[in-house]
Amino acid sequence: MSEERKQINYVVACVSEFARKHNLTMKKAFQFLFEYGAIAFLKENYDVEHTLSLEDALDDMLVICEKNGGKLVSYYDKAGTVNGV
Repeated sequence: MSEERKQINYVVACVSEFARKHNLTMKKAFQFLFEYGAIAFLKENYDVEHTLSLEDALDDMLVICEKNGGKLVSYYDKAGTVNGV
């Protein structure tokens, strides 16, 4: 497997876990992470980030987003499901 493919797989796994952890759809999670710089951060720092635990990477992603103005807000809609961003 090429390094590029490994990096793509890692980013997809991080987005998926971020979505699960914060009760977001994959689409909403990706949009949030992309808009507030976490996707670029993961790509630029792949060499270090992929050696950390997934939980540490998720924490780093949220910190980057918050530093760039992103706020993750979870709330319940009228149907009782959790939404965020």
